[in-house]
Amino acid sequence: MVVIRLSRGGSKKRPFYHFTVAESHRARDGAFIEKLGFFNPGAKGQEETIRVALDRIDFWVSQGAQMSPRVKKLVKGYRKSSVAGSESDQDAA
Repeated sequence: MVVIRLSRGGSKKRPFYHFTVAESHRARDGAFIEKLGFFNPGAKGQEETIRVALDRIDFWVSQGAQMSPRVKKLVKGYRKSSVAGSESDQDAA
């Protein structure tokens, strides 16, 4: 089964995660099919916390990929923030 999950990177005490598409039996940080974005929980100031290719997420879900619970929660929040951001851009114009 194909899953969309987080792959941990970064250094000790400073995690950094990539959204990856991989076979479920592969190791967490092992071989993957595609990288879809990143999540930086330790972002400070103007640093970007999360970036996800929503079109690719939708593609993989349509192909039968399952999202991990954490990925599902992060993507849901990202969709909300990107919709709210685009609405505020339209209001400013």
